Amino acid sequence: MKTIILCGGQGTRLREETEYRPKPLVDVGGRPILWHIMKLYAHHGFDDFICCLGYRAQMIKDYFLNYEAMNNDFTVCLGAKSRIEYHGAHTEQEYRVTLADTGLDTMTGGRIKRVEKFVSDEEFLVTYGDGVSDVDLTALVAFHRAHGRLATITAVQPHSRFGVLDIDANGSIRQFEEKPKGDSWINAGFMVLNRRVFDYLEGDETILEREPLERIASESELMAYRHNGFFYAMDTYRDYLALNELWRSGQAPWNVWS
Repeated sequence: MKTIILCGGQGTRLREETEYRPKPLVDVGGRPILWHIMKLYAHHGFDDFICCLGYRAQMIKDYFLNYEAMNNDFTVCLGAKSRIEYHGAHTEQEYRVTLADTGLDTMTGGRIKRVEKFVSDEEFLVTYGDGVSDVDLTALVAFHRAHGRLATITAVQPHSRFGVLDIDANGSIRQFEEKPKGDSWINAGFMVLNRRVFDYLEGDETILEREPLERIASESELMAYRHNGFFYAMDTYRDYLALNELWRSGQAPWNVWS
């Protein structure tokens, strides 16, 4: 099953890190966040990727073109019969990565539509190139297949940015809770889609999360897989620092592969 990763956005809210590189290449623990996302999927057996590129696409292409040299010791044999001998083996041996330039200003739905030619299976996975989670992707796919509808998105309850106070009429605080989970659910990505969803995507201006998913929901063809575990999107510099601290401390919940 193919996994489409949306890697084309400009990451304007993280300009400290994305001024000169695309957000999927921003490091978490010395590795691009894109690497972390791929490791999660590969851990569940999904190692056939399609990266939808846009902003600074060449940098992501260069990252994969140079992957062997950057992640192995190697010997270069010079001269007319030049060759490179790699020593050792990294743990991404079986990954297949299709790099598709889907345009600088193309919206999410348009990017997915542009890579339709690379998807031959009845189902495919989609996620964003800036969020990490410990979501059970095997269970997610099983849930999707069990309900038999067009689309499944992973839903999470985000933590509030602020502490919540329960105050009585006299101003006495009955309860203080620092950054609790809210009651609402949001789209965390980690989607499973039937290929018929391509019919809902019309052109580069199509935003997947707007008309296509709204229409699919109105037709009772959209389901939510509730995930109560860890999810964190790297939207701002503060998020970047938080994720790196989790990795540095050895407390990264999304690291389910080691």
